[in-house]
Amino acid sequence: MANRHHQILGHPRGLFLLFGTELWERFSYYAMRAILVLYLTDATINGGMGWSTKDALDLYGIYTGLVYITPLIGGWLADNYLGQRRSVLIGGALMAIGQFTLALPHGALFGLDELHAFYLGLCLLILGNGLFKPNISTMVGDLYDEGDHRRDGAFTIFYMGINLGSLLAGVIAGSVTDSFGWKYGFVTAGIGMVISLVMQMMFAGRWLGKIGVVPAAKRDLAKKHNVTKQPLTKQERDRLKVIMIMGLFVIVFWAGFEQAGGLMNIYTQEYTDRMIGSFEVPAAWFQSLNPFFVITLAPVLAALWVKMGKREPSSPVKFAVALFFLALGFVCMIGAVMEQGGDTTVKTSMWWLVGAFFFHTLGELCLSPIGLSMVTKLAPLRLASLMMGAWFGFTAIANYIAGLIGSHVGELGATAIFGGIAIAAAISGVLLLLFSNQLVKWMHGAEGNAVEETPQAETQTA
Repeated sequence: MANRHHQILGHPRGLFLLFGTELWERFSYYAMRAILVLYLTDATINGGMGWSTKDALDLYGIYTGLVYITPLIGGWLADNYLGQRRSVLIGGALMAIGQFTLALPHGALFGLDELHAFYLGLCLLILGNGLFKPNISTMVGDLYDEGDHRRDGAFTIFYMGINLGSLLAGVIAGSVTDSFGWKYGFVTAGIGMVISLVMQMMFAGRWLGKIGVVPAAKRDLAKKHNVTKQPLTKQERDRLKVIMIMGLFVIVFWAGFEQAGGLMNIYTQEYTDRMIGSFEVPAAWFQSLNPFFVITLAPVLAALWVKMGKREPSSPVKFAVALFFLALGFVCMIGAVMEQGGDTTVKTSMWWLVGAFFFHTLGELCLSPIGLSMVTKLAPLRLASLMMGAWFGFTAIANYIAGLIGSHVGELGATAIFGGIAIAAAISGVLLLLFSNQLVKWMHGAEGNAVEETPQAETQTA
């Protein structure tokens, strides 16, 4: 394809279009996420909704859960009817409308009161995300032929784009809302989504060629010269088992990690000493620590994997390491709670939060881009976007659990929650290490070091 002949830094230039498209979509998402719980719990006199912490965290869990479950539907629609490219455009448009709906003043939309307009905006964001999220990721995998070893590196570059958007979002949304109010924070998020949409509309035809235009199910039938769908082979079933099993451990990881936007966000706002001299750091700025660490640590980790060569850990082992890092992050949060000594009027050092975000980010880098790449390797072509949607579905379950866990902080206490997550993550990491060899065997050579051992295996599908 023509799009593969034009390269930037050794990768198809289409990767960098998808990088930019995802960067601004993630800016939009994280700008809204950084202020959502704070907006809900702020007093109405300040322009907030005046909700209780429990109600706000319950809604946060439901919203983020739906954001990650709807990609199952969006992936299926793209695979069978819409194609990935069209799904991304429709999804992006819905999300832009959703962000601006959240920003509308009282009664400005068909006479809806503020609460119902708020719910409408969230629904549009959820539906749009379902079409956008699985398909933008799947197109990254489609840029590379079967067996192309640049794929993991491509997802690392793509993942840095995600986190650059997130880094900008926390700082910009926090500054805008502090200066102009909550509604302008949502306007900022909407502008980011419009930029993402415009980039895709302007450059996709030239930079992506035919990628994402034809639904995957039709491409699969054409490739196999069949007019009817064939049953899955044993190798395909084994590879799907790996995706499903690894997804269970993904739930544990993200259920802990996503406390960042909920319980840890409130802990930052209420219990953390955020003063640097006479300047008080906005709570939303701490949401940018994670993407900052991703951008700075991702090249280091990528270089480490390359340097290890044949000793590079398999995906299951990397996932186990991710869970151990998650546990260490919550050990830092336990340290913050212990510094309070049971007195909630005591403000704790912000360095506990910095340490928690540091370890959580190391875990994320061992799990998230590796997981995205793994799904494009293991999923059959005709199920590519659907399985990417299923992968995000595990994150949906995790986000719901995260909100549920965080909402019980008043009953259980922060020590019990942070400690319980740390213990669950450590135990899960040990279990994954024990089963890692069997999972690699079921991959049938998708992990590079196993190809020679199973020459009869089919080549990886993307």
